[in-house]
Parts: sequence; C-alpha cells; structure tokens
Amino acid sequence: MKLAAGEVLEASRPDSPAVAASRAAHAAPRPAWISLRPTDEVAAGAVDPDAPLAGLPFGVKDNLDVAGLPTTSANPLLADAVAATSAGAVARLEAAGAVAIGKTNMDQFATGLVGTRSPYGACACVADPAYVSGGSSSGSAVAVATGVVPLALATDTAGSGRVPAAFNGLVGIKPTRGLVSTGGLLPACRSLDCVTTLTRTVAVGRAALAAMIWADPDDPWSRPRTPRPPAGVATTMRVVAIPAGPIDLDPPSAAAWAVAVARLRRLVAHVVEVDITAFLAAAKLLYEGPFLAERWAGFGHHLEPDGPHLDPTVRQIVLRGQAIDGASVFAAQDRLAGLRRATEGTWTEVDALMLPVTPNHPTVAEVAADPIGVNRRLGTYTNFVNLLDLCAVAVPADPRADGLPYGVQFVAPAFADDPLLDLAATWCGEDAATPAVPAGSALLAVAGAHMSGLALNPQLTSVGGVLRYRARTAPAYRLFRLNVPGVARPGLVRTGDGPADGVAVEVWQLPQQGLGALLGLIPAPLGLGRVELDDGTLITGFLAEEYATRDATDVTHHGSWRAALTAAR
Repeated sequence: MKLAAGEVLEASRPDSPAVAASRAAHAAPRPAWISLRPTDEVAAGAVDPDAPLAGLPFGVKDNLDVAGLPTTSANPLLADAVAATSAGAVARLEAAGAVAIGKTNMDQFATGLVGTRSPYGACACVADPAYVSGGSSSGSAVAVATGVVPLALATDTAGSGRVPAAFNGLVGIKPTRGLVSTGGLLPACRSLDCVTTLTRTVAVGRAALAAMIWADPDDPWSRPRTPRPPAGVATTMRVVAIPAGPIDLDPPSAAAWAVAVARLRRLVAHVVEVDITAFLAAAKLLYEGPFLAERWAGFGHHLEPDGPHLDPTVRQIVLRGQAIDGASVFAAQDRLAGLRRATEGTWTEVDALMLPVTPNHPTVAEVAADPIGVNRRLGTYTNFVNLLDLCAVAVPADPRADGLPYGVQFVAPAFADDPLLDLAATWCGEDAATPAVPAGSALLAVAGAHMSGLALNPQLTSVGGVLRYRARTAPAYRLFRLNVPGVARPGLVRTGDGPADGVAVEVWQLPQQGLGALLGLIPAPLGLGRVELDDGTLITGFLAEEYATRDATDVTHHGSWRAALTAAR
C-alpha cells in the first residue's frame, strides 16, 4: 500500500516530514525519547520517492536495534551498546522508504503496562498528566499521540502496545506471532514477543505492517504468512462477540464500554455474547505462573548487581523467575493447552471478539502506591492474546465521561490479520472495501455438515473454497435433522414460519469448477437453490425437499447446525 500523495516526502528535503519530526523530537520533553539521530543526519538520508513509505518518519521502541544508536531497553548501563545493524522490522521499514528518527522510552525490559518503570522518566497520558500513559511502549505512544511521528514501533507481549494505544487514543496493531521478525529485539518473553505498530490511523499501521511481514530464516520464531485464510477465518468479518455477563470495569470505563457495544451493534451484522472465562484464566498464567522463567532466561543476567539503573518493580517481578523449576513450566504448558482447547469453540461461529483493552485507567499516584497490583489488573483483557496465539488490534472508542481516551480491541485467530484490520478500519471510519468475487468463482451458502470444521467441510476446502462471511437466513427458514444414512446432515427448508433471527449459515467462495464437482456429491433430498439471507441477499445454497421433513427432527430452536450437534452429544 502506497500512502496518498502529499503524506510523505523524501527525507533530504528541508521541509520533509522526517526532518520536521526530528526537529520536533529534539524539542519535545525527553521522557518520550531515549536517543535521537541528529537532525542533519536525518536530512542527509536519501530516500527513493517511489518507495511505498517514502519519507515517513517513525520512532522505534528502545528494545529494537537501530543501526548507529544504542539499544538500552531502558537500562542506562546499556547506553554504550550501539547497534551495528538494524532489527529486521526496522530494516524492512527503511527499505520501504521510512526514516527512523530515534529510540523511544519504555517500561524497563518491556516488563510493565504502566509506562512509569523507566530510569529515563515516566511517560504520562497525553490527555492528562495525572494519568499513566500505559506501557511498556510508553514513549512510542506519546511520540505518536503528540504528533511528533505518524508511526512508532512498539512491542506487545502482554498488551504493551495495545494498552498505551487505548490510553492515548491510538491504533495499536498486534499481528499474529511470528509474522514480523523479532530478530534484533532484546527479548522479554522470546516465544511470545511481537513487534507491533502505533499510529493514528489503521491505514498507516497497515502499510507499515505490510512492509514488515517477512519469513525471516534467521529468526526461529518467524512464521510465513499463509497463502489463504485458515479454515474458519472469514475474509469479511460480520459476526462479532462480546463477553457474556458482567466484566471487571471501573464505573467510567463501564459507561464507555456500554457506548462502544452500542456502536458495535450499529456497525456489524450480528453481535453475540460468549463466555470468556477460559480466556481470562489463560491471561493469569503470564505473570502469575511459571512463564516468568522465560523473562528470567531472556534478560535476567542484566538484573545483577542491583543499582539505581534498575527499576525496582521490574527486578522484583522477574527475579522470581530464577526459582521456577522445569516441572512447573511443563505443568503450565499443559494447563495452557487445555485452556486453548476450551477457547477454540468461540471461533466456530464468530469472526472476532471485542473486548475492553483495560478495566480502568489508573493515575500515576495509584501506580506508585501499588505498582504490581495496578499493573496486574491492566493486563486482564490483554495478557492471554499471545499465549493463545491470537492476533489483535486496539482502536479508539468514544472517550470516557471524564475526558480520558478509551479504547477497545478486536481479537481473532492467528493469521486473521487482514480481515481483522478491515473490521478495525470500518470501526474507525476508514476505507475497508469488501473484496469482489473473482471471475470464475461463485458463492455458496451452507448450513450444515459443510460448515467450517465439520465433517464435509473438506469437500469445499479441497477445491479451493474460502470462507467469505458468516450470516443468518431470512426469517422464513427452518432447520431439520434429516433421517439419512452416513454423516449426520440437516435440511434447510423455506417454510415461511422460521424464527425472527433466522438460521446460521456460512457463505463460501468456490471456483466454478469446484461448485460443479460438488453437485455430483449432493444426495437427495438435498439440492441447490436460492437462499435468502437476513440482509435480503439471494444466494445459491443447500436446501432440502420439503417431503424430507416428514420423518425429520426440527432443530431450528438451536439456531445453528453446530449447536444442534453439540446438544445431541
């Protein structure tokens, strides 16, 4: 994606955005920045004006290497550790024409969600200095929110990019683990670390992410992007879940959350409620379980000897990791696997999950009074995302009644990044065009055994089928469990007296020849006909002959074939 004309210019022009950003950064209060390139060095840089991000200035969290600048991870004793080469993510942005102007402040060793755990000074919320900026990518958030740069790199292991995004009115994109190389990153938790972006728009963050995605052969945690969305991931997200029942929010955040939910109901086709108990249980494993051992393995050697260069809270937390035994780690991995399995069912009938980013927005004084307890609560809705191998994006919502910024996050399965960013763009009022059905392809609505993960779904995926979107039928349909041999199958019948909210279907995109091959596999009393969806669209789909319902069981009240199967177990 190339940014619109006028947004970027080559760095060497004296009025270029990169030079202007460098001057602004040098003039800005220092807590946001740890080190900066001299402005004349930025101005001397050559940029290809035809590059996708030509001249776009950006900041870099100071746990990522930038050639010629030290990488401190907010530890002053590392200020002499000048990087010879840039981290993979930084290098790829620079290859796309972006210009790194300096290194941003952070919670030391990327351990914290508050933005106050740095010997270089605490960062505050741009809307009110009495409140924390959020961390650990605090300086990156402040640098973008104050308009110094349009883009800053962050990292997000437990929410360190999403929390400061929410507290400063920004977009924080946390991609699928491994899509962006972590080569050249001083690790927090090596297996969970993600390089992320902070921007004011989805479009700029998405352009930066596109430049950084790369299967790095030198990074053992790197993963290639899948050529098509994984099974069950829709290319257009229309069904979004929210937590069922009460959730942990302070009163101003609860009111803002209610406004966000009302906004979501106007924005997407369907909002459903789901149980998030297993997600929240997984979140507790990150800091309250033996996964602290990975932080100790990553940077524990920098925590001895103690001294004024170390944040005492960070040191207190991570030192606990050295006493964790291997058996405890494996027990926690087993527990996590069970929780991952418990959450998998969420994604069978919804595209994304909308959550608050945090339960509250603490003051600097509240963090000082209880640095560990306040920080722990901030991770309630963010800590689980990397543990469960999910992608997420934080987006601004309507501010709280007290005027503080408020953010929500959309969460989805791994490699659902593109449709998730489309959803985020729609939320933010940005362009998110629905991709056209390619020539030579057709759409097919399925309501039964051909749905994602069910017995006959391979008949669709084996011919190149892709899930386009989830929907529901018009109210005129009922669903019956047919009395047929072999795989249990339902029949969707237009009876004229179906439920007001219809029956759940999936709309798949198939090559025309694939649809033709499928025709020969459809047994009577099933066939293909025109199915009306809840938005009035007519689409080809599976229907059953009405005579087949005479000895069939009506399962319409379950709302979907998947739910009917679950109830029958």
